[in-house]
Amino acid sequence: MRRVLFLAVVLYHAAPIAAKDWPIYRADAARSGYTDEPLAASPGLVWTHRPHHAPHPAWPRDERMDFDSAFAVIVARGRVIFGSSADGAIRALEAATGRESWVFFTDAPVRFAPAAWQDRVFAVSDDGHLYCLRIDDGGLLGKWRGGPADTRILGNSRIISRWPARGGPVIRDDTVYWAAGIWQSEGVFLRAQRAESGEVVWENSQSGAIDMPQPHPTAQAVSGVTAQGYLVADEDQLFVPTGRSVPAAFARTDGKFQYYRLQENGQKGGTQAMTAGTLLYNGGYAFQQSDGQVLPTRVEGAVCQHPQGIVQGLKDQLRVLRAVTKEVADRKGQPTQRLEHELVWELANVPAGTALIAAGDTLISAGENRLAAIDMTNRRVTWTTEVDAPARSLAVSDGRLFVSTVSGAVYCFGGDPSVPSAAPASRPIESRAPQLVAEVVDEIIRTSGITAGYCVDLGCGDGDLTCELIRRTDLYVVAIDADPAKVAATRRKLLDRGVYGARGMVHCGDPQATNYPKYFANLVVSGRSLDSGSADSNTKEALRLQRPYGGVVCMGPPGSMRVTTRGPLDKAGEWTHLYATAANVSCSTDDIHGPLHVLWFRDIDLAMPQRHGRGPAPLFSAGRVFVEGMDAILAVDAYNGLPLWRFELPKVLSAYNADHLAGTAVTGSNFCLEGDSLFVCYQDRCYRLDVATGKKLSTYTLPGTTADEPVTWGYVACEDGVLYGSLANREHIVRHAYLRADDFMKQQYSESKSFCAFDVATGAPLWRYDAAQSIRHNAIAIGGGRVFLIDRPLAAGDLLSRAPDDRRSKTAKPPEHALGKLLALDARSGKPVWNTSTDVYGTMLIYSAAHDLLLSCYQATRFKLPSEAGERMAVYRASTGELVWDREVKYQTRPLLNDRTIIAYPSAADLFSGESRPLDFVKSYGCGQIAGSKNLLLFRSATFGYYDLTRRSGTENFGGIRPGCWLNVLPVGGIVLSPDATTGCKCSYQNRAWMALEGSP
Repeated sequence: MRRVLFLAVVLYHAAPIAAKDWPIYRADAARSGYTDEPLAASPGLVWTHRPHHAPHPAWPRDERMDFDSAFAVIVARGRVIFGSSADGAIRALEAATGRESWVFFTDAPVRFAPAAWQDRVFAVSDDGHLYCLRIDDGGLLGKWRGGPADTRILGNSRIISRWPARGGPVIRDDTVYWAAGIWQSEGVFLRAQRAESGEVVWENSQSGAIDMPQPHPTAQAVSGVTAQGYLVADEDQLFVPTGRSVPAAFARTDGKFQYYRLQENGQKGGTQAMTAGTLLYNGGYAFQQSDGQVLPTRVEGAVCQHPQGIVQGLKDQLRVLRAVTKEVADRKGQPTQRLEHELVWELANVPAGTALIAAGDTLISAGENRLAAIDMTNRRVTWTTEVDAPARSLAVSDGRLFVSTVSGAVYCFGGDPSVPSAAPASRPIESRAPQLVAEVVDEIIRTSGITAGYCVDLGCGDGDLTCELIRRTDLYVVAIDADPAKVAATRRKLLDRGVYGARGMVHCGDPQATNYPKYFANLVVSGRSLDSGSADSNTKEALRLQRPYGGVVCMGPPGSMRVTTRGPLDKAGEWTHLYATAANVSCSTDDIHGPLHVLWFRDIDLAMPQRHGRGPAPLFSAGRVFVEGMDAILAVDAYNGLPLWRFELPKVLSAYNADHLAGTAVTGSNFCLEGDSLFVCYQDRCYRLDVATGKKLSTYTLPGTTADEPVTWGYVACEDGVLYGSLANREHIVRHAYLRADDFMKQQYSESKSFCAFDVATGAPLWRYDAAQSIRHNAIAIGGGRVFLIDRPLAAGDLLSRAPDDRRSKTAKPPEHALGKLLALDARSGKPVWNTSTDVYGTMLIYSAAHDLLLSCYQATRFKLPSEAGERMAVYRASTGELVWDREVKYQTRPLLNDRTIIAYPSAADLFSGESRPLDFVKSYGCGQIAGSKNLLLFRSATFGYYDLTRRSGTENFGGIRPGCWLNVLPVGGIVLSPDATTGCKCSYQNRAWMALEGSP
């Protein structure tokens, strides 16, 4: 038995706006994409608006986060209104002609279509505010901040609010609903305000900090609702898209939190949502509005409503569906009812999949840059056309069709083609600065040497300095001045030159208290200081903004500018090898404290290996972070996220791009840092690159390498001008974590036959040690002028089975792993210093130079090798080889060494005695390892978790994001760096980003 549910399509308008309007993104508060207004059968092109700059999407590589891929429009009172993610403007065009009616600038990108109500329009911006403007002339009627303060950060490569407003506004019952804040741990603010007065009806500021299940079984964290997507309102509920995860539901009358089924729907979600009947559509799935339960059938692609049912646009195919109730058996065999979708009709070979709306009985469907109109009565295509780029947003009003594409273009079809259309966008004006300003820019370039990165103009004055810096360099200039007239004039100059937004933005504010993020500016100047002759008016703020490790402040009158270059931060740590140092301590000397807050975040175009492949950890030194991807190494400015250079290495990490959970956990890393050099192993050689430019300086080859005998460089480290390498054993391949054969594993080498050293400066080989048995890469530690290694027989139990159907029991006892010899060699000569063969059982080594101690233990982590079978640690005197202590210790993470404390969750032990020490934090789900600094432990605990050793406040979460599956979150340079390492993860963590966090004073 089944019952057809009627999916009512209600054309709900928030106020008495004429029926011909399209006042809200996708027509109404349900985001239905439906209007009963018909569209002409064959609409002709009337006008096209082409902006100077294409959209600047926040997350261009994430298909779930496509909310700002085009300039989506609304249409009200004869005007087409949209916001720009490129220049932060809200623009109104005459609907009939496309001519610009007015423009209003916010202080950051505008990523969502506005919403119209009566004679006004509401829009949100990444500057954290809701704006209310007059529709007729764009005059400002009201402005409300969503977050608690006017603090700004660097977000998606632009200066934005710490709480960007990314809950796209929706209006119902004369009330505007919107939200600010995308990082739960910073606070998320959901608001309802009266459209007429701006009065706050209610605010929910608590739902970001919910201790709740996360997208893996057993995962728990303080990480609740975020807001990123178009809000949807029905009669009783408000639905908030939460980025890459499923929407949350709130009571519309008072904002009370209702549900957020994150863990149950852990691989679903997106930023587009629509309600129809009792269902909520989001991310290719349908959910019960009442409780968030998901229906079993998927509804992928573009969707809209129509009285005939739900229309679904897939690639080259349109389908009309309806929801029906079916009687099925539950898990206990008892009869129950379940909603499902059934097909009403379908039409093939039509453009579809990227945008879809309905106007009366006409469907308008887009498939990339092709559009079609479909008569639903006759089920046939009546009109087709093409646009310049993939269409992502459609609207219909007053018989006209408006199409927004990813190029930023807005097309108008229909109407009266005889009406004169808009003139083409004005060409940028080529203009040179006055001679004095040109000479000043010459001086700035000459004295600072900086021509790329971020520049701040503190007190931009007339804007000539800002404009000339943009014209002459590759700098992105953020200008600020307290005089609104000067701000308007500078903005006008940048607009006339066609660079506003893309190359710089202008803010009105106090140059001595900008609220900009610290550390981000490569260059700080002041246009006003050229006239005042003062080089000191903004010194304190300039130094706060100045980037460590080379940021320059250049102010004052021409010819006598004061130039200050910032050096390293005090107590800032580095991370030069896979486990921090060649000694494998997994702990930096950085002094950063919690709580942690966002400094910058963005998306970066670097293809990474699958997160379960456990690729190399990022490295950091002197203000740069180095990240290795599938085909290249990328250097990034650690303090603002700007890519600096890229060195191509085709398929360098292809062996790590699989689901084997071994990777560098067994092989070790293939790159490291020392001083001004980065070393990377590639097949049979090692390259030395200049850290500042990425230029190749040297190439090293292993001794005895010949064309007839293929070899692979295995281990790599560099210490005190000596480069260390090894000849990998290509025959010994360790097994897959899940005990299945894996071709990728056959390219990963965890042991070596020989160990050698080179003089970095000359490239000359210094010495070579040939193993009596084998050298495990994890069992090498270097420091204090010595190389420590374990020469030990191979572990037969670790070997990869060649049989594809091998399913040996995980509980079966592995073959006995024979003991080995622990050696200390002189780092410069390779001569033996001491050795011991007494009960040498370890599979990894950590060296403490400060305390002359050497820790030997197992890497007893999750998904460990069979040979990592013990719960035991031993410490030796590093200078003599004397055994200091040997104890049983229970642990499940790779040990790290923080001064004299061994931390191996859930245990901690004193390095001197082995005595147990308290470790009072809980680590939730996650196979990544712990990275430490003087005061912080960083790890995955469902989301990103950390523990502050000084505050002892237990596990704290920075919510909405997850670390990778080995090491990618580093406490270095006075900040915490977290390049993205989640490739292949479909779980619904709300954000996926490269980011840096700052600590508290």
